[in-house]
Amino acid sequence: MTHANSRYPLLMRLLHWARAALLLALVALGWTMTSLPDTMPAKFAWMYPIHKEFGVLAFVVGTVALVVRLRSALPPHPAGLSKWERALSGGVHYALLALAIIVPLMGYAMSSSFTQSDGIPFFGHELPEMLPKNDRAFAVFALAHKTLAYTLLALAALHILGVIKHRFFDRGRETDVLPRML
Repeated sequence: MTHANSRYPLLMRLLHWARAALLLALVALGWTMTSLPDTMPAKFAWMYPIHKEFGVLAFVVGTVALVVRLRSALPPHPAGLSKWERALSGGVHYALLALAIIVPLMGYAMSSSFTQSDGIPFFGHELPEMLPKNDRAFAVFALAHKTLAYTLLALAALHILGVIKHRFFDRGRETDVLPRML
């Protein structure tokens, strides 16, 4: 049984689930909008603007989560975790935190550098586009955004598989990590 002091702080737990929800929503919308033909009005009328708005929100949440994690006392790893599991867990967690910031930054850079950009909306406000318009740079940022988004998704899947492994397959070991984040 998990004790309250072995759970992550409440703010970290809330930010964790907010990042998870944003990631799933942004990937789903990203897949949908990029698979549609450019002639579909909804693609540019609301899908791209919503993706941009929630991408900026993901950047803000990711940045806050990183700061909170760096300033918080974390619960110790479960006693039953092996050395390689602790190392893999730490690496995946920090990569997830870093990519939660880097992927939206690449999206911002992509939109900001695109010569035909329609701006970067953020819930009723327009964010400044601080990069020079350059379609070659846009192509680099687009590739980085896509590649790193898939990397983030793969790491999130690895994270989830780790939670499932520890919860259901590590019988006889004190490794259930899920209650720490609930």
